[in-house]
Amino acid sequence: MNKVVSGAQEAVRDIQDGMVLMLGGFGLCGIPENCITALVDKKVKNLTCISNNAGVDDFGIGLLLQQKQVKKMISSYVGENAEFERQLLSGELEVELIPQGTLATRCMAAGYGMPAIYTPAGVGTEVAIGKEVRNFNGKDYLMEYAFDADFAIVKAWKGDTHGNLIFKDTARNFNPLMAMAGKITIAEVEELVPAGQLDPNHIHTPGIYVHRIFQGVDYEKRIEQRTVRS
Repeated sequence: MNKVVSGAQEAVRDIQDGMVLMLGGFGLCGIPENCITALVDKKVKNLTCISNNAGVDDFGIGLLLQQKQVKKMISSYVGENAEFERQLLSGELEVELIPQGTLATRCMAAGYGMPAIYTPAGVGTEVAIGKEVRNFNGKDYLMEYAFDADFAIVKAWKGDTHGNLIFKDTARNFNPLMAMAGKITIAEVEELVPAGQLDPNHIHTPGIYVHRIFQGVDYEKRIEQRTVRS
């Protein structure tokens, strides 16, 4: 049951070129900083990254984009990354923009073992091109497939050696959904404790979903946009 690995480098050891990765976080909050750095160092390439956003130029998934390691981004918001924009406009990067609720629900469906979902979001728009539309009770719904990710990489506030996770504040967004959805789930945590020390009532992700866990280091926790009074 002990799922602890020594650090990010060991956690991502078998991530190979061309794989599909889910990366948790919302903006720059709750992103797996250590694992992203390890992937940059590993120089793995042609990745498909599923994430709420693409980070910024020099942080988060933006670090992978800088090194041309990402072949395709599947995201709901990408507005803070100039390098992402440059690669998209030049044809270097494939991009699938989808509604944020659809992104979350496709993660959830993968975690629940459902092959697809039906959603009204995107019906009658470019999002629906080439996709099945079905009518239920007089209303059209778009079929979207559950994600099929090789790895889910998440970041939690606290975790134990069995892989149980607690997320804090805004980090409790895509992280719990993605933790359920990967074939292999890697969790980096700010504080790692022995099994039995976490209150079961506070656990957001049960350890059955987590395959590898480690205590991260040197979290920058950068603020995406800071506004202060003059």
